[in-house]
Amino acid sequence: MKNVYMLLGVILCAALLPVIGSAQNRLGNGKVTVLYPIKHDISRPLREIIPVPILPEPENEHPVKPVPHPLRNKATMRDLALQSSTQALLPVTNSLNFAGVGITGGYFVSSAPPDTNGSIGATQYVQWVNTGFAVFDKTTGNKIYPTTEAAAAGNTLWSGFGGRCETNNDGDPIAQYDKAANRWVMTQFAVSGGPPFLQCVAVSTTSDATGSYSRYAFGYLNFNDYPKLGVWPDAYYISYNMFDSSSNFIGSQVCAFDRSKMLAGQAATQQCFQLNSNYGGLLPSDLDGTTPPPAGSPNYFLSFDTNSLDLWKFHVDWANPNNTTLTGPVNLPVAAFNPACNGGTCIQQPNPNQQLDSLGDRLMYRLAYRNFGDHESLVVNHSVDANGTVGVRWYELRNPGGSPPTVYQQGTFAPNDTLYRWMGSIAMDKVGNIAMGYSLSNSSVFPSIRFTGRVPGDTLGTMEAETSIIDGAGSQSPTLRRWGDYSNISVDPVDDCTMWYTNEYLTANGKFNWSTRISSFKFATCQAGSQVALKSITLSSPLIIGGCQTAVGTVTLNSVAPTGGAVVQLTNTNGAATAPASVTVPAGKTSATFVITTTSVTTAQTGTVTASYGGVSQGAALKVRPVQVKTLALSPNPVVGGNIVTATVTLDCTDAVHDTLVTLGSYNPTVAKPAVSSITIPKGTRTGTFSVTTSTVSAASTAKIKATANGPTVIVSLTVNP
Repeated sequence: MKNVYMLLGVILCAALLPVIGSAQNRLGNGKVTVLYPIKHDISRPLREIIPVPILPEPENEHPVKPVPHPLRNKATMRDLALQSSTQALLPVTNSLNFAGVGITGGYFVSSAPPDTNGSIGATQYVQWVNTGFAVFDKTTGNKIYPTTEAAAAGNTLWSGFGGRCETNNDGDPIAQYDKAANRWVMTQFAVSGGPPFLQCVAVSTTSDATGSYSRYAFGYLNFNDYPKLGVWPDAYYISYNMFDSSSNFIGSQVCAFDRSKMLAGQAATQQCFQLNSNYGGLLPSDLDGTTPPPAGSPNYFLSFDTNSLDLWKFHVDWANPNNTTLTGPVNLPVAAFNPACNGGTCIQQPNPNQQLDSLGDRLMYRLAYRNFGDHESLVVNHSVDANGTVGVRWYELRNPGGSPPTVYQQGTFAPNDTLYRWMGSIAMDKVGNIAMGYSLSNSSVFPSIRFTGRVPGDTLGTMEAETSIIDGAGSQSPTLRRWGDYSNISVDPVDDCTMWYTNEYLTANGKFNWSTRISSFKFATCQAGSQVALKSITLSSPLIIGGCQTAVGTVTLNSVAPTGGAVVQLTNTNGAATAPASVTVPAGKTSATFVITTTSVTTAQTGTVTASYGGVSQGAALKVRPVQVKTLALSPNPVVGGNIVTATVTLDCTDAVHDTLVTLGSYNPTVAKPAVSSITIPKGTRTGTFSVTTSTVSAASTAKIKATANGPTVIVSLTVNP
């Protein structure tokens, strides 16, 4: 079997060589033809397979393979997205916080970094570090596979498969959960002994991670480093940083695996594009939530560029590969940034002789996608220089399939302290709350794990205060700089609210002694279950002029309205404002607008417009004020002392109900002052006039004439000449 396997690999290399060799062009969108799997089969249940032991091996720090960016230069502008202060974190409910695979669980650590990642499923949490994985019960946090070992070697998933997917345990793993199909997607590369360099993929046949798997081996001529996988309705999309036999970076390669065939356990092809060396570190979009992207939507790939993001659209056609396209990149300008540590090592820890790797040369996993019905969102993060330390730059993109897509909000989370924050992962729940986990340390704080978050009503581009998941108690020893490589935050597919985050830390000083943690939490504003409920109410303006202006209110649901629409009840405590009793969100939509009318007032009135639906109520403050002075004009100006000046007052609106009293005055009245102390502008009119008397002066002088009505004073300078 092994000889047949290797023969197929040789044939594959011979077939790929002319194709890949001609694939690159100036834009980096050269097409690679359809690639067939070297092999596929269906395994027996994992729970019946004796886990492959993780054998003691020589300690090994995996060399970093930096992603060079010839199009990028170090930014010289300051970070205009920097957030240096925070408000208190809104209530979150913490569920589980337990030890993952690592030294604390008896796992034999011989390599670094751990490549910590994991995902949450219907009933289980699967965590996979570089060479071992474990399955946990998501209710208790208890490990259910393997039962006797700390972890099972990654290649346990390919026991009996044959070839290097079975014999190699090379790492760079991803454990994903396909929420739409309720299947696990597990993958790692097998590169030792290549070419061909393999990507081993296993897709579970049920929602049980300890059951059977459909298994595949896909081959490549060049080294497929740093694979990152995203789930999409028409394919499993994956990205690699490709290196040739001399370890030269040749650009990212993006591929699509035939998801429908893999879910059915059938032979599945892949279609790939090789970008040129100007582009690296791409991430595929990964679907969260129960609402799929619009029919026919491409998968989105993203990387960063000089003070910008690059967005590609990958549309795959399995029936006719000639119709498969990769378009882009669309360049989206963002606030200026410098990649953390210039992409390398500068993260401080209490061990002054060893700094840690930032991996600031690439976006951090995942590029999380969610469809809210009235808009689509992508959230992603990477590490940047900030305040002399390192912070996490994050983005929310909207309308990714539009022309153009937009950067809806962005921020650099780096509160004004001396802490370094890096190695982040970000996701969004079903009501639009965002959570972001990351590593944190400095010269006096051991590397630790924390998270922050925001709710839709927060100021755009800001996160709230951070919360600790676990405090580290040790530093990595000298000669060992690699850290993390990636972490992962995933959203529970059952309630679509609970966030599950995993990352690494140390319990004591040393090397090759890392531990990992798995933690779950959710925002109090995210309701459990699948009930459609109110998400937010917003007003076009919280301050409007009575009798002259209206306000437009918008109610937004946490999901699309059901058949027949959603009737959102409205109540109002402002007597000068009239809101409708209800507003209906049409079926299939997530938001609707309504109009608030006002009456004339002589004093400001405040109140709240409250919306209620699905057991959730939320209010928006509304203030109705009287008309005020908008402008004051003086003619002539300047004027010769002793002459009369005509002053014209204009209100900011015409009050049809009440007369408006305007109070007049002067700073430096010995030079010039109004002839009267006040005037009345009749209802139905907007302007009024009065005279300003001036004194004879021997030298040019200045007086300031003022007019006030129901609020701020308008002041105009008058020059009086001799």
